[in-house]
Amino acid sequence: MAKLYFRYGTMDSAKSMNLLAVAHNYRKQGKKVLLVKPRLDTRFGATKISSRSGLEAEADLMIEEDTVLDPRDFVGLDCVLVDEAQFLPPTVIEDLRRITVDPGVPVICYGLRTDFQTKLFPGARRLMELADGIEEVKVTCQYCQKKAICNLRFVNGTPTLEGPQIQLGADEHYAPVCWAHYDEATRHLAAEKSGAVLRPS
Repeated sequence: MAKLYFRYGTMDSAKSMNLLAVAHNYRKQGKKVLLVKPRLDTRFGATKISSRSGLEAEADLMIEEDTVLDPRDFVGLDCVLVDEAQFLPPTVIEDLRRITVDPGVPVICYGLRTDFQTKLFPGARRLMELADGIEEVKVTCQYCQKKAICNLRFVNGTPTLEGPQIQLGADEHYAPVCWAHYDEATRHLAAEKSGAVLRPS
């Protein structure tokens, strides 16, 4: 049976570049690949899947909040590749899961696991629950050599814990960081919000 994969990583971990490389390899072998992305991701163009390395491709299918996938539309494909999967509605994740059974097409989803408050995105949560394979795409912290596991959000160069879960942006708004640097940058923000008094570390 075909499988559902979730390949997650922080910002700047080359997830989209990985997706585009996989798409290139499939197509080089004469295989049919469907590229999917959420419509709300307009950072690099409404229908573009782009990486910071300069690679890009046109998405074949744009996902809306009310999209329902019909398995018959996926017959004859060799693979489905999904960019920014954290933004997909959980119902679409469930549809992708079913497509791996009927018509039996493998689906590889790339995206963030957690937001700038270290909370799971709804789409990522459903993928963590349903995926056959969960793989981390790794990158080092912007400030040290440890593995980045958090996405630190900035407003005018200052770390923040405020704002909506979904706020599109790139290097000017986010940085991949390890837990130690995330905690250092945000502890006082969380304390100020709750009115708590921080103990010296």
